[in-house]
Amino acid sequence: MTTTKDRISQQKAWNWYDWANSAFYTTVLSVMFAPYMITVAGRAAGCVDADETCARTLNVLGLHLAAGSLPSYLTSFATISSALLLPIVGAFVDRSAHKKRHMAGYAWAGAACAALLFFLEGDNWQLAAVAVVAASILAGCSLVSYYAILVDISTEDERDAVSSHGWAWGYLGGGVLLAINLVMFLGHDTFGLSEAMAVRLSLLSAALWWAGFTVIPFIRLRDYPAQNVVPEQGGLWHRSFGQLATTVRDLRNYPMTLTFLLAYLFYNDGIQTVLFAASTYGEKQLGFGTSVLIGTILLIQFVAFGGALLFGRLASTYGAYRLILWGTFAWMGIVVVALVLPAGNVPLFVAVAVGIGLVMGGTQALSRSFFSLLIPRGREGEYFALYGAAERGTSWFGTLLFGVTFQVTGSYRPAILALIIFFVLGAYFLLRLDPERGIREAGNQVPAPVAVV
Repeated sequence: MTTTKDRISQQKAWNWYDWANSAFYTTVLSVMFAPYMITVAGRAAGCVDADETCARTLNVLGLHLAAGSLPSYLTSFATISSALLLPIVGAFVDRSAHKKRHMAGYAWAGAACAALLFFLEGDNWQLAAVAVVAASILAGCSLVSYYAILVDISTEDERDAVSSHGWAWGYLGGGVLLAINLVMFLGHDTFGLSEAMAVRLSLLSAALWWAGFTVIPFIRLRDYPAQNVVPEQGGLWHRSFGQLATTVRDLRNYPMTLTFLLAYLFYNDGIQTVLFAASTYGEKQLGFGTSVLIGTILLIQFVAFGGALLFGRLASTYGAYRLILWGTFAWMGIVVVALVLPAGNVPLFVAVAVGIGLVMGGTQALSRSFFSLLIPRGREGEYFALYGAAERGTSWFGTLLFGVTFQVTGSYRPAILALIIFFVLGAYFLLRLDPERGIREAGNQVPAPVAVV
């Protein structure tokens, strides 16, 4: 660790990758992709009006899947694949003195795949289906290195503030691009574009934004030597898999770390599925147009910017752990309110969006910083890979449950209600967690305050 001035400089450079990758998660995964893919897939399935909810099926590798559920199934497949791959990626990261190269390499490969979404048109959904899965997996791989760098550039007392500023910067970046895309979509006639072309250009813009802004942290971040590397014999592949096996075995020596991973596995699944389903639920169930949905998601981004900063400040008084716990209860309330939203009521939909933004910004930012305190030094890549795997470990179940429930009931309302179970389970495991014990067991300094319920 170097001087405070040097750390601040590195932290500012680090923030730019949150700014860069948020475009993919916001414009593509949260807003544009799912409704447009449902429309294109519905057309391929033979729906008379592809803009309406389509329950007709497509043949996907011998499986008959409802066109309206296709984005859910694609996301489920991507999350399962990520859960299997990320721990291996993390093993390489811990042994590397070039974490930023791993981060940027995966980011640029993911952006190249995301750019292929431009070719989602007519009834040609197959290429885009493969591209969005690949881009999602590669995005997760890049975040393993990005999160591991957090430990190199900040002290334990700085983590909550640094992580919160990074998330806030990401929400702002995602919001700026989404605002640009909103103008292009709403004024597509003025720009001489069809509505479909405006969506396709928006998807492409996210890929270019992701790739372009990744250059800044790649240039400005420094490399840090690997620390406390687990000794293993053999070549790089063998050593990396050996480190993975060692870490999995040693996890039982850190029961609070494991408890938090279980909690995060569930409540983050609920968060990700709510965000994934928001645009589909708003358009297909509540009857809002794409312009309303984009505007609402844009509002969420800017509210989440403030929410991340607010929770970062509150963490200095109440501690990250307590705020995360409170956040899970708030998410339960959001799901219940979303269930009973009347179709076509924009003000109530916007009110729920404001609540989502406030809680989302805080819980995601503080989860990252709190988990960094539960990691033994030198194992950041490996443990953040497990963190990413936990993030995706049941995320496939959330999106799968959402898709299957729609396929069985023909309505998205029961699917929304089912998501509350993830927040209930997340709160259950958080209440079994002793944060001070977990930080000390990992060999880290306990920041003040450490909030204990």
